[in-house]
Amino acid sequence: MTAVLTVVIVLVVLGILLAGSSVRVLREYERGVVFRLGRLVAQKGPGLILLIPVVDRMIRVGLRTVTLNIPPQEVITRDNVPARVTAVAYFRVVDANRSVVEIEDFLAATSQIAQTTLRSILGKAELDTLLSERERLNEDLQKIIDDQTEPWGIKVTTVEIKDVEIPENMQRAIARQAEAERERRAKVINAEGEFQASAKLADAADVMARNPTTLQLRYLQTLLEIGGGTNSTVVVPLPVDLIRPLLGAVGPPAPEDAERKRAEAATEAEGIERAGPAPTL
Repeated sequence: MTAVLTVVIVLVVLGILLAGSSVRVLREYERGVVFRLGRLVAQKGPGLILLIPVVDRMIRVGLRTVTLNIPPQEVITRDNVPARVTAVAYFRVVDANRSVVEIEDFLAATSQIAQTTLRSILGKAELDTLLSERERLNEDLQKIIDDQTEPWGIKVTTVEIKDVEIPENMQRAIARQAEAERERRAKVINAEGEFQASAKLADAADVMARNPTTLQLRYLQTLLEIGGGTNSTVVVPLPVDLIRPLLGAVGPPAPEDAERKRAEAATEAEGIERAGPAPTL
């Protein structure tokens, strides 16, 4: 009787163990790929899953987005500049069956594909493109990696270049280039400002030439601006038209006046010569 009871207890315990091994609970973001005697049966979940003990085998697959840090890659750009690039990729499983059947380890495989694609794509780009057109390079990387992982049931949603490290001597060269570019822009802007100012001054001169009163008004305005300041030295501008008569009176005759006087003297001498010698008494 005792032996029978022992056998019954053992059978009950084995039944409980088998029942426990045949029950699985999958979360909302998990799916179960079930193999029955080695053959793919179906994808199950989420919720409570019942399996045939010993016959069925289930593999859990997560459907959440995975963040994959791509290790730093040594890249030689198209213009022969060495760079060290780090990136990150985001992907998720869209087909649990293919992620188990088509590839042994989809996480490691995706990481290797991302590394090789990163070196290949960035090696075809120049350094300026790598630094200034990251969005386009990110899109190219995402498309190429996604095309290669699509047969495995993997969807690569985003690839981002995080950092680009270049040698120190190249950093100094880029800094000098940027400084020269800023100086060039400053000179161009200054030249454009001088050109526009000269055009406006020419227009103002034309207006003043047509109406001399504007020059007097400008002179009075300048005096008003000087008087309103706090300068200790006052420079009073005088129009040349006001002091020209004084200069002519106290200074040497102007060249045109001297020429005119010489012409008058020559004309007078010629008249005397034509009249002949004076009569002798």
